[in-house]
Amino acid sequence: MSELTTLTAAELSAKLTSGEVSAVEATQAHLDRIAAVDGDIHAFLATDSDASLAAARAVDERRAAGEQLGELAGVPLAIKDVLVTTDMPSTSGSKILEGYRSPFDATVVAKARAAGLINIGKTNMDEFAMGSATENSAYGPTFNPWALDRVPGGSGGGSAAAVSAFEAPLALGSDTGGSIRQPAALTGTVGAKPTYGGVSRYGAIALASSLDQVGPCARTVLDTALLHDVVAGHDRHDATSLNHAWPSMAAAARDGVDPASLKGLRVGVIKQLQLPGMQPGVKERFDETVALLTAQGVEVVEIDAPHFEYAVAAYYLILPSEASSNLAKYDSVRFGLRVEPEGGGTIESVMSATRGAGLGPEVKRRIILGTYALSAGYYDAYYGSAQKVRTLIQRDFAAAFSQVDVIVSPTAPTTAWNIGHVNEDPMQDYLNDATTIPANLAGIPGLSLPIGTASEDGLPVGLQLMAPAFEDARLYRAASAIESLITARDGKPFWAQAPSLVSASTGKAAA
Repeated sequence: MSELTTLTAAELSAKLTSGEVSAVEATQAHLDRIAAVDGDIHAFLATDSDASLAAARAVDERRAAGEQLGELAGVPLAIKDVLVTTDMPSTSGSKILEGYRSPFDATVVAKARAAGLINIGKTNMDEFAMGSATENSAYGPTFNPWALDRVPGGSGGGSAAAVSAFEAPLALGSDTGGSIRQPAALTGTVGAKPTYGGVSRYGAIALASSLDQVGPCARTVLDTALLHDVVAGHDRHDATSLNHAWPSMAAAARDGVDPASLKGLRVGVIKQLQLPGMQPGVKERFDETVALLTAQGVEVVEIDAPHFEYAVAAYYLILPSEASSNLAKYDSVRFGLRVEPEGGGTIESVMSATRGAGLGPEVKRRIILGTYALSAGYYDAYYGSAQKVRTLIQRDFAAAFSQVDVIVSPTAPTTAWNIGHVNEDPMQDYLNDATTIPANLAGIPGLSLPIGTASEDGLPVGLQLMAPAFEDARLYRAASAIESLITARDGKPFWAQAPSLVSASTGKAAA
């Protein structure tokens, strides 16, 4: 049943609904794929085949009994380790939470289970979502299925790599400054950051509460929209959750399949997101896509957003400040790792030893920066000023959307870089999010989809679309049309162009 892993979620759903395939067969096929290739990809931190197959059998039994199930019932799902689950450990990629099991499921996990999706594993990530390469995980890096010497992006590189490597048709991630969209771009998948508050964050291990947003990842726009529909909606457990009547994202994606739907759309290109030093192959694919849009009758408008150049600086004051507050709970007392100095010690010394052993260098770096920015005498100069810049960026977006319907940019300024490259220069890691950060600061939805490969290295390039808050469906409609244009141009879906995985250990192609 290995061919089941190459089906889209929508195709697999159709086979499950018709009875042609059982949920157990679909789940076993993906577990077998994980066993075959994840030794080289390292997308997963935890799997439990017994729990996954038991959940699949329950779905089959419900379907056999004639129960009306959700469209994605029986479809396997990978879950970023930032989302707590009862059936598998939740570590957020950190040693300080090694082995931790939550007494409850994150709301999005609970919604996925209720819809019949099958949790097949927890995916690797940068520790506490701090990073853009999934190299900061305490459990080792994840590798890009397109080239095993390259990063898959981050912080959600495990989820994106799992989807790209056909280990899972769907995945959940979280996006604080691009952590769903940027890995999607680097692995040739589709990833969406919903409007802030559109999907519950309850049960997502917090990094920066005013920026974090849970969202879906898949190989196609429709699959991503189908998962978005499952997890969206108000949650009384989340004080930031929006009580809004969301339209169906899947219906919007299906409406947009015909590229003719693009006619009359106004698309903005923000000149501040055409970054100096952008990789030539990335700019080439982006310009080609803009030309494809123009040929469909799209009006392309250049937008000036003068405060975007300060977005990265503002973000790297707001995020560390909020992270410093959120990570204070890891104190060696309530839960998680506890390290006692030899001979015992005070609570302060135990806390210091625990954090010293349990937290990685990037987490420590950002906590120190955030604590400094929040300290007396510096709050107004740093954190307060960054929040003022955030307001100016929101105003730039409001002005832009008074002229256009959606905004497009490259999702990332480069394709996937070599493992270990960014660790030599952490500042370069921060700059990799320059195009994705503004959407998080403004709380608007963003989506990345693959538009081809760069000529110089043959690696995927992503196109980012952004829309006003609450207009997530507009993104899916436009993205679906663009996906159809790219498929028609290439003669096959982008995900079908992925190279065969060649094992780093055996030198042989994976099954």
